[in-house]
Amino acid sequence: MRDFSKLLDALVYTRSRNAKLKLIGDYLRATPDPDRGWALAALTGEIDIPGVKPAVIRGIAEERVDPVLLAMSRDYVGDMAETVSLLWPKAIDQPGDIDDGTLRISVIVERLMTLGRAEAPGALAAMLDHLDASGRFALLKLATGALRIGVSARLAKLALAEAFGIDIDAVEEVWHGIPPPYTPIFDWAEGRGEQPTAANMPVFRPFMLAHPLEELRVSLDDYAAEWKWDGIRVQIVRTAGETRLYSRAGDDITRSFPDVAEAFASDGAVDGELLVKGEAQGAAEHGGAAASFNALQQRLGRKIVSPKMLADYPAFVRLYDILIDGEEDVRALSWEERRARLEAFVPGLEPGRFDISALIEADNFEALEELRALARDAAIEGVMLKRRDSPYIAGRRVGHWYKWKRDPLTADCVMMYAQRGSGKRSSYYSDYTFGCWTEEGELLPVGKAYSGFTDEELRWLDRFVRNNTVQRFGPVREVEKSLVLEVAFDSIHASRRHKSGLAMRFPRIARIRRDKPANEADRIAALLRMAT
Repeated sequence: MRDFSKLLDALVYTRSRNAKLKLIGDYLRATPDPDRGWALAALTGEIDIPGVKPAVIRGIAEERVDPVLLAMSRDYVGDMAETVSLLWPKAIDQPGDIDDGTLRISVIVERLMTLGRAEAPGALAAMLDHLDASGRFALLKLATGALRIGVSARLAKLALAEAFGIDIDAVEEVWHGIPPPYTPIFDWAEGRGEQPTAANMPVFRPFMLAHPLEELRVSLDDYAAEWKWDGIRVQIVRTAGETRLYSRAGDDITRSFPDVAEAFASDGAVDGELLVKGEAQGAAEHGGAAASFNALQQRLGRKIVSPKMLADYPAFVRLYDILIDGEEDVRALSWEERRARLEAFVPGLEPGRFDISALIEADNFEALEELRALARDAAIEGVMLKRRDSPYIAGRRVGHWYKWKRDPLTADCVMMYAQRGSGKRSSYYSDYTFGCWTEEGELLPVGKAYSGFTDEELRWLDRFVRNNTVQRFGPVREVEKSLVLEVAFDSIHASRRHKSGLAMRFPRIARIRRDKPANEADRIAALLRMAT
């Protein structure tokens, strides 16, 4: 556990991507099995210990520490695991060596996984007694699966591949078919075993991604154009009688969308956009009948989906591409050949649950530009441009696919509340709730953002919050309603869940408007006119 805690500490304070790759790679090479496999599972979010949840950690901490002190410290630190790791009292009989055989990462994980909710808290507390502050932090983050150290699952897998000189795409293809601690992958990486294969397993294949178009202009003789739909990108894979849905990050989301999985009954693997039907939204000329992202959001992240949810928010997939046709891997074919395969594949699927993303008919790039500018459909995010002869290649490759998002909407809003961030931002007020005015002069929240600003601007905003606080609600501060923020967002939708009746999609701070009086910020009515 000592080496794993050192790795986490180093990753938290390292900004460089290459430095993070080296840190993880060095750890994986130096650490024996199965410890390194469980560490990799923690970094990729593949550990789930049912008996240890945030409430358990708070509960055992309140047995050892004054609950009032714990709450006050949590509000200051901004992270419960870090707070507990610092406040936890040292056990009287604590040994000098914090990393004996019982505190190996593999022993800890395997033991906690065998315990139920009644036994796990006591076992976790005993482990904390035998660790220092750094080890306690690592243990709590490991046990809850909430590392938040600036390392994505893809980066951790890439570090594994680079450390041992193996192909990252080959790792991705078998990742979901091999459970932690990934012994077959490490055996292959170190030359003790054969390369694992995805045969007879509905495994994830890495997505092909697009570069932003920016100022580039391309010929429509070489590129096909289609709408970029505003749902979530998914991959559907079926083989050996089993179907799975994967998100862009490679997460298995089958349980959240059982209706889609059950309807996909043809062997193969396809790439598409997961959407929710919306008869009143989506223009027919775009291939519509798709609701806004706000409707889809009602179903995201749910492990159990009720019959009412299935009926109220029926999901479907608008297909973009095909990777596996039956048992044939067609990724090496050109986009035009794969498109023909996809058009032949879709009629065998359940109608109404799957369709094909329509191509955009435009005589030239200028005509396409006009169509994009007019597309303010609730479910359209922009335009995709795909080179007609491009194979399906994992990752972003220059010259193959481009995404051309529609221009963001903006509104001038007033900061209302601020909350501390997490991880590297736990010392700063970096999460901001902002609002707009009603016609009666009431300020109502319309969104929350924690990105879009520079480090220098973050420091300025943090000082503003501290110097202009009017009330405190635990970790949240209410501020004087005097600072205007120009907020950019991809779209805005009507929402019954918010008092303002609005929900923003991807809000971010575009500019700090120190020059603008708060009473000149936008009105709710103006945002309602933008809503779809």
